[in-house]
Parts: sequence; C-alpha cells; structure tokens
Amino acid sequence: KLRKENMVSIVVHKPSFSYPSVSSSSMKKKPRHHQQLKQQRQNQYDNNGFTSLSFTKPSPTPILIGKQSIHRTKLEALDSVITDLETSAQKGISFSEPEIFASLLETCYSLRAIDHGVRVHHLIPPYLLRNNLGISSKLVRLYASCGYTEVAHEVFDRMSKRELSPFAWNSLISGYAELGQYEDALALYFQMAEDGVKPDRFTFPRVLKACAGIGSIQIGDAIHRDLVKAGFGYDVYVLNALVDMYAKCGDIVKGRNVFDMIPHKDYVSWNSMLTGYLHHGLLLEALDIFRLMVQDGIEPDKVAISSVLARVLSFKHGRQLHGWVIRRGIEWELSVANALIVFYSKRGQLGQACFIFDQMPERDTVSWNAILSAHSKDSNGLKYFEQMQRANARLDGITFVSVLSICANTGMIQVGERLFSLMSKEYGIDPKMEHYACMVNLYGRAGMVEEAYSMIVQEMGFEAGPTVWGALLYACYLHGNADIGEVAAQHLFELEPDNEHNFELLMRIYSKAKRAEDVERVRQMMVDRGLET
Repeated sequence: KLRKENMVSIVVHKPSFSYPSVSSSSMKKKPRHHQQLKQQRQNQYDNNGFTSLSFTKPSPTPILIGKQSIHRTKLEALDSVITDLETSAQKGISFSEPEIFASLLETCYSLRAIDHGVRVHHLIPPYLLRNNLGISSKLVRLYASCGYTEVAHEVFDRMSKRELSPFAWNSLISGYAELGQYEDALALYFQMAEDGVKPDRFTFPRVLKACAGIGSIQIGDAIHRDLVKAGFGYDVYVLNALVDMYAKCGDIVKGRNVFDMIPHKDYVSWNSMLTGYLHHGLLLEALDIFRLMVQDGIEPDKVAISSVLARVLSFKHGRQLHGWVIRRGIEWELSVANALIVFYSKRGQLGQACFIFDQMPERDTVSWNAILSAHSKDSNGLKYFEQMQRANARLDGITFVSVLSICANTGMIQVGERLFSLMSKEYGIDPKMEHYACMVNLYGRAGMVEEAYSMIVQEMGFEAGPTVWGALLYACYLHGNADIGEVAAQHLFELEPDNEHNFELLMRIYSKAKRAEDVERVRQMMVDRGLET
C-alpha cells in the first residue's frame, strides 16, 4: 500500500468504459487508405484539443488526499503520486484499479504532461491496457494530442473492441490533422467506415480539417454527404467546420450556403465565414459579415478585428473600424493596436501610426516590428530599434529585415554591416534568404555591385533565391553593370522562367550599354517562351 505520510492531493476520475478482453493486433499499421489518398492529392473548429470526445466526462473521486497538497502545483502533485506508484511497483506491489490509471492519464492530458504520461504507461499492467477500452483510449488521446502519433497508433493497434467507440479514432485523426498528416487522418476516417465504427459529432470537424488541409473539394463533398446521413446536418459544431472546409478548399459559395443553413449561429460560425471571405480577398463580403455579426449581437474578437484591419483597402472603412474599436474600448488590445499601426503606415499616415505606438500601454515584438517596418524609408526608424533594445524586447528575424531595409533605403552601409553581424553574433539569429536580400540591396543601391555579388557567391551558405538575385539584377540596372547583370538574369530565368520583368530589366541593362544585338536576343527569348514584349 502507499504510505499515508507521502500521499498528496490529486483528483482521480472514474473510467468511462471497461470492456472484456479480446484478441488485438500487435503491429502498428498505416491506415489502409493512405496510398489511395496520396494519389488523390496528386490528381476546426477546435482542433487544438481533444476535450470534447465521445466518452462521458469523468466525475472526480477524491482519493490520495493529504494536507500538503495546498502548497503544491498540480504537476508536482502528479509527479509525487507517480513516484509513489513507481516506488511501490519496484517493491513488487502491483495496482490493477483502472480508476487510478484513468485519473492519472486524464491529469497528464489536461496538463499536457507527456513525460509523466509515459511513466504512467509503463505502470499500467499489459492485460489492463489490452482489456480496458477506456484506459487505452485515454492513452491514445494523450500521445496523439502531444504530437506522438506513431506511438499513439501503436497503442491504437493493440486495442481490443476499438470499434465500440469512436473516441480513440477521433483522437488519432485529430493528432494526424494537427501535425499536417492529412492523408493519414482521412485514411483513418475511411477505415472507420470499413470497420463499422459509427462516427460522432466530434469525428467530422477533425476529418473536415484534414480535408481542408489537402484542399480536396471532392472528398469534402463526400464527407458532407456522410455527416448528413449520420444525422449531423443541423449540428452547429459540425456545420461550422463544414463552412471552414469549403472556404479553404476554394468553394466560398458552398461555404456561404452552409453558413446560411445554420439556425443558431455562434461566434465560430460568423468567424469561419468572415475569415473565409478574407482568405479569398472578398473584402466587401467580409465587411458585410462583420456588420451582420454585430447586428446579431456577436461581438467580433480581437483576432477577427485584426484580420479585417490587415486586409481592408479603403481608408474610410479602416477609419470607421478604428472608431468602432474605440467605442468598444478595445483599441489597446495588442493585436488590434498592432493592426492599426500597419493599417496607417501602409497608407502613408506615419504620424498616426507613431501616435498609436507611443500610446500603447504594452508592446510585443510584433508592435516593434510594425513600427520599424513603417519607417522602412526613414532613418529615424533606427531610434525605435534602439528603444527596442533598451526595452529588452525580443528581437527576431523580422526585426532585422526591417532595420536592414531601413539601412538599404537610406544608404547607411556601415550601420547595415554592423547590424547584420550583430544579428548572429549577439542575438543568435542565423541569416535567412530575406536578410541576404537586404544586404545585396544595401550594397547594390550604394553602387557596390561587386560586393553584393561577392556576398551571394562567397557568404551565403545556401542557394540564392529570386529575391536575392532580383535585388542584384536591379542594382546592375541602376549602375549599368552588364556583366554581373547577365549572371543574375541567368539565375532568374531558371528560377522564374515566366517572369517578364527579369527579361525586361536585362534588356534595359543592355540598352544602357548600347548592346542592341543582346537586346534583340533577349526579346526573342521572350517570344520563344510565349511572354509579352
């Protein structure tokens, strides 16, 4: 028995189901439809958790209670109980009560304590794991929700009577979908049908997320038919996921038709439709949904507001939205204020952007990056960078793209070189493609074309992309360097064979150099490739 003096407080949950032993598989297999779905790929709702699956919610049963628990965190309490169980197991004392393991797995899941979950897994008697569907299902959920889908599938394949409940299936489908393994998620859904497992209202949103991930409208339509046949054609939770799927698969009209069918729309319903329209660039329709949403008594949250602000084209609409958030008292929500800075800076209202930034009660890295980007052609932007350093804000790769762009646009060569060195040496940020593009632009604009070319061929640790070679080609155009321009253009012709701008820029370089034959040669290349001249 566990020593009373070492007992701590933890909630133990009664298991949802327990089933007798049956034979089970011992090998982990890919879903049978995996290859079929991969071939088809070639020709949401709440997906971050697994809190609403098919098992009834466990009821708490207080055991292992001690006076020390008040001063302990839940994780410390969990660790203490598992340690006591491990100590007892080493002494030959075994535990077969499913309530203990059900509770521990539930706690590990709620705390996302995967390391503790592995320890619990090792303590569960093999026969109990084979015979108790509730325990094995909770273990599958824990592994899948923490991204360990391979281990989850191994446990899943050893489960007995798994066809009696979709709980473990839902968990594994969701785990695959969260990791972007959409074909595996969909294949598992089709295997459910083959094995006679009846899907529930929590199955379909997860499968629809996977369908949206591969962008298959055909599979989406098939799942739509399945959920209607299963009796979930008017379930708001399922219909919200259906709206999101159609929007992401490119059929916004079907998405709107499903949206209009929802009898009692909740926040997710409206937000799914709003983000769908924004995703397709249908701003007027998105603003109309936003207006109807407010009229329906649903307050858009900061994420929805920020999404609209980020895409609004009309200065009038943006100002109206700014007034609306002021009236709601949410203008200083971080994501909203950040979006307002970007909105005003893109429309040349730098003073208004600075005013919002200066008045913000708190700032994050996005705030600083937004104001730095707003000053991309103004050397005063570096003052904000210095403030950012003094504030001990977290600098990231985007921060340095912004400050290097300021240096390039204002001709501050030495400052740019210092910042580029500082990025990796002091902040541990490895230069990416966009940082090298900034440096090439920095040197190129200053007429240091050979230095720009040298950075590409000697300093970059990976193949340069179109942004880097494009910056070099433009520098060659500005400063009339036909030799290096030819090299840059040749790389661009391979990387972007249909980009007319690269051909036209090279023709201008040749034209400046009085090389009429080369101009005609490039023009003929464009004709041969079917490009306009």
